[in-house]
Amino acid sequence: MAQLTYPDGIDPAHAEPRSGGWRRWIVVLLLAAIMLAALLGAFGGGKARPVFATREAAQLEVRTPRVIRNGMFFETQIRVTARAPIARAVIAVDAGLWRDMTINTMLPAPSEESFKDGAFRFDYGPLKSGETLTVKIDGQINPPLFAGTDGKIAVLDGEHELAALPLAITVLP
Repeated sequence: MAQLTYPDGIDPAHAEPRSGGWRRWIVVLLLAAIMLAALLGAFGGGKARPVFATREAAQLEVRTPRVIRNGMFFETQIRVTARAPIARAVIAVDAGLWRDMTINTMLPAPSEESFKDGAFRFDYGPLKSGETLTVKIDGQINPPLFAGTDGKIAVLDGEHELAALPLAITVLP
């Protein structure tokens, strides 16, 4: 009977069955746990759940991702429902919330844009009681943004704040 020869660097011990199959199961379970967490949205993505602020004069609804990965595109939807007439509906976004983000589009476009008191302001004119304004904003996370950002989004009647929502966005690598 011919003796089996192995290539250089391979011993007959390498061909023997290994013990410690439990290590493979630990690796498989760890990988499954990471995949399950990703499926549940722990690492960004997934459907953005809305947050609401309802006050006497207006209801503010914001739908934006709370966990996102660096470099990703995202969509924010802001919906303002007038519960009383609003002479000049202005959406104000804290500058800190959009730090190291690129805002690509805002639909519909506001009639005026400005920056005051540390916030970007977008003027959409008057709203009648019961009327709804929906604004869609598309943006992208820039590479320098890591860990996250926070700030608030508010709806104003001219200079008077009607409703506001604090937001925090976690940015993962």
